[in-house]
Amino acid sequence: MVSTGIMVLAVIIALVIGVVGGFFMARKYMETYLKKNPPISEEMIRSMMISMGQTPSQKRLNQVMASMRNRKD
Repeated sequence: MVSTGIMVLAVIIALVIGVVGGFFMARKYMETYLKKNPPISEEMIRSMMISMGQTPSQKRLNQVMASMRNRKD
C-alpha cells in the first residue's frame, strides 16, 4: 500500500504541474488570438474615417473610442 503522505505529495505535484501548464497554454492561446483579432486602435479608426471621406479630429476620435469602451462594458 502507498502511504498517505506520498499520495498527498503526488496530488500536490500534479496540481502544480496542471496550474503551470494551464497558464502557459492560456498565454499561448491569447497571443495567437490577439494576432488574429487585434483590438481596435485610434490609428485604425482614423484610417477608417479617412477612407469614408471624413476628416477625423482628435475630439471625434476620442468620442468614438469612448463609445466603443462603453459598448464593451
